[in-house]
Amino acid sequence: MNQRGSRRELNGVVIRAAMEKTLVVEVARLVQHPTFKKYVRLKKKYYVHDEKRGAKVGDTVRIVESHPISKLKKWRLKAVISKTS
Repeated sequence: MNQRGSRRELNGVVIRAAMEKTLVVEVARLVQHPTFKKYVRLKKKYYVHDEKRGAKVGDTVRIVESHPISKLKKWRLKAVISKTS
């Protein structure tokens, strides 16, 4: 199998799963402020393609970068790390 190169992988939490085969995943990261040297939490939302519809709201998931699937979706669901009860 050909190796396509390294793709970015991110971990995040599903915040919306109402669309057909699409999730909205929020990824939070800590960044140090350049002036005040305080760590600030930045959050970003990603539209993720979920072919099998395996994730629900509140699940922690791993997403991987992909070719553009639609106007907003450029990420695919790789794995569900932990499920909510």
